[in-house]
Amino acid sequence: MFIINKKSDNRLDIKLGGHINSDEMKNALDQLMHHSEGMEHGVMLYEIIDFHLPSLGAIGHEFSRIPEMFKLIGRFDQVALITDKGWIKTAGEIEGALIPGLDVKAFDLNQKDDAENWLSN
Repeated sequence: MFIINKKSDNRLDIKLGGHINSDEMKNALDQLMHHSEGMEHGVMLYEIIDFHLPSLGAIGHEFSRIPEMFKLIGRFDQVALITDKGWIKTAGEIEGALIPGLDVKAFDLNQKDDAENWLSN
């Protein structure tokens, strides 16, 4: 499952769960690029629930689009990451620390209101 909802001119809400194959990854990245087109200083609410590792084909497709991914990431300043997996929280916050201009903060599933407040401030 990969659902993208454009909440405003500078906000995307994403829900990811289950297993992602190569076709689903291609579709998801195409949607992300489309919905984030023209965004500057964007914010993202990213919910990862019941996550399974993507297929090797999906990972390969994502790596084949790394230049686009950097362009996409550059459109966002803040990402509130909501998940029930500790390792995903850690990985997300490390990614935020390594990418200049991107602030990633992880939240537990029961902290959605806190995540919303953090994105609003």
